Formats: sequence, C-alpha cells, structure tokens
Amino acid sequence: MKLSLLPFLVALFLLPLTGRAEKPAAALQLLNLDAWTETGEWAKAGKIHGNTGEKKWKSIAPGDAVLYNGAKGKTTNIASKEKHGDVELEVEFMIPKSSNSGIYLMGRYEIQILDSYGKPDDGLSPGDCGGIYERWDESKPDGAKGYEGTAPATNASTAPGTWQTYKIQFRAPRFDGEGKKTENARFLRVVHNGVVIHEDVEVTGPTRGGIVGPEVLRGPLTVQGDHGPVAFRKFTLRHTTFQ
Repeated sequence: MKLSLLPFLVALFLLPLTGRAEKPAAALQLLNLDAWTETGEWAKAGKIHGNTGEKKWKSIAPGDAVLYNGAKGKTTNIASKEKHGDVELEVEFMIPKSSNSGIYLMGRYEIQILDSYGKPDDGLSPGDCGGIYERWDESKPDGAKGYEGTAPATNASTAPGTWQTYKIQFRAPRFDGEGKKTENARFLRVVHNGVVIHEDVEVTGPTRGGIVGPEVLRGPLTVQGDHGPVAFRKFTLRHTTFQ
C-alpha cells in the first residue's frame, strides 16, 4: 500500500521547532565598579592577598581582576544597579583573618560571609559563613530581638586568605495583583565551596541590616563593605524563573 509522504515531511520540518528549548538568560558580570552605586572606597586590583593572622590585607597589586572594599577594608556598602527577582548567583570571595561581610539578595535577605574556618558543625549559627542571617525586631525584649535565621548545614569554610565560592539559587517572594505577598522568599539551594549547605529555606521577611521597608518584586544585590576587608574575583548574576 502506497502511503503519502506529506505527513512525515511536515512532522520532520516541525520537530526542531517544537523541541527547541529557550536559551538561558545571559549571565551578567558585576565585577566592574560601574555595576554598583555609591562605591565609596571600593576599588579594583590585579591581585590581592588577605592576611592569615590579622584582619587586614597582606598585599594589593594594581590591575583589574579583583573588586575589593579599599585599602582600609572598611567603607560603604554597595548596591547593584541591576535589580533582580528569581536569580542564580555565583560568587568567588576572599576575606582575611576574622573578617566579616555579607551579600543581601534583593538588598533584603543576607547570606553571611565570615571567617568561620575550623568551627565545628555543632557550633554553627546563622551568623557563621554561609548562614542565612537572622531577622530582627527592636520591639522584642533583650535576648529575643534576633529570631529565625538558618545556620549552614555544615562548615565548608576554607582558611582565611583563600578564595571561596558560593552558588546560590534564590526564589523571590510572590505577590498578587493588589501587591499583597502570597509566598515568602526562598533560598532554594546554596552551595559553599562545592558543599550543599542550604536547600529550600524559607525567609519570612528581610534579615537584619537589609533594606528597610516593604518587600518587593525586584531589588538590588547589596554587599557589606563596612564590617571588614572583603574581595571578589567572580560576581555573576543570571536572571531566571523558578516554579
């Protein structure tokens, strides 16, 4: 029996179109100073070394490969000009001994950067490296002002003065047509130096030190620059949509 080739040819023509996946969003590189607002003493360097025994830089070489918070290691916080909702973030950072910083997703929800090297897992808190920082309420009694927050599942920190990595998948809060929040923000996955330290952690509101005011659909990344020396040699943001 002779069969028509037309249906087969139509299916063959449509297959690459119907099976084609959308291209992922381009990654945005945020290492340049012009990607941030009110940069204060933040600067660029070719190479930088953190002191392994003191809270200061050991050496700074001129160049354009590293973003750092100035020779004193203490200056203003910076906020990205780019605003985001759901996002994948990849960061490579370095701090010297005893230093402290943090990255606020949407300017409101902090992943802590701290010298937590060598601290046992059973002693970790939301304030340790990789922790999702606590929320804060001044109206509560002393000892109870800080609440919620999530410690990292394990201590993946390397020694001060070494480069470390974060890979973060963050889902922004959801709102209805009238602007009422219907779902809280979530850190879907946080990987520190190749180790998963958070999975699907809900954040009911801004953590301590975040932007004051109501939660929003989109916000900037914010990096603490006033708590101690911190440097970055990778800072990549990729917009996405999580279900």
